[in-house]
Amino acid sequence: PAPSLFFVIINMKVSALALLAAVAGGQSAVSAFTVANHGAGISQTAFAPRVLAPADESSTALAGRRRSKKGRTFGLGKANLNKSDSSSTRAKDISPEEVRALFSLWNNALATKDSRIVAKRYAKESILLPTVSDTPRTDYASIKDYFDSFLLKEPQGKILEGDIRIGNGWAQDAGIYEFTMGATGDVVKARYTYTYVYEDNQWKIAHHHSSQMPEEIVPKAMVEEAAMASA
Repeated sequence: PAPSLFFVIINMKVSALALLAAVAGGQSAVSAFTVANHGAGISQTAFAPRVLAPADESSTALAGRRRSKKGRTFGLGKANLNKSDSSSTRAKDISPEEVRALFSLWNNALATKDSRIVAKRYAKESILLPTVSDTPRTDYASIKDYFDSFLLKEPQGKILEGDIRIGNGWAQDAGIYEFTMGATGDVVKARYTYTYVYEDNQWKIAHHHSSQMPEEIVPKAMVEEAAMASA
């Protein structure tokens, strides 16, 4: 028994050395075990390891697999990034005349007398500070609610004077406009600011402020106060 155990140990050492030599030489690990001694009673398949990749597999191939993994996109894909880039490019290309024309789109929406159409002229994240309401409107539902009542007056506006600024992905038109109320014939002059952003392939209103001219309001209040004091 002792000599048999001795040959078993010697055979295992030889097999291990053959495996290391095979890996270093670019051969598969399986072929390394073909030197096993049948006479020692050791089965070649009993010690057969898993088939290893050849040691000479080039670093280029490994790098290629790594690059293919890096090329995968999750979340924001290349299509979304390209869309964002193209949107920014179109935003910078808008002209002052096109910015002013955006008011006409909004004014034409008023003429439909449909508050849903008007509210859709505003961006998903927007704010409306209206002329005849103390409540800021910050979403589609509240903006629509304001125009539900305002459109009953059949307003139509025109810009009297304004200043246009254009930035990276935004545009602004601010000045003075005037509304004629078709239902009553009243004419109201007010200050305005429109800030536009490019959203869903079109320009939308992100900020709209409208307020009646202060010098037309303050003198009336002063006259009424003086009249009450003298009564």
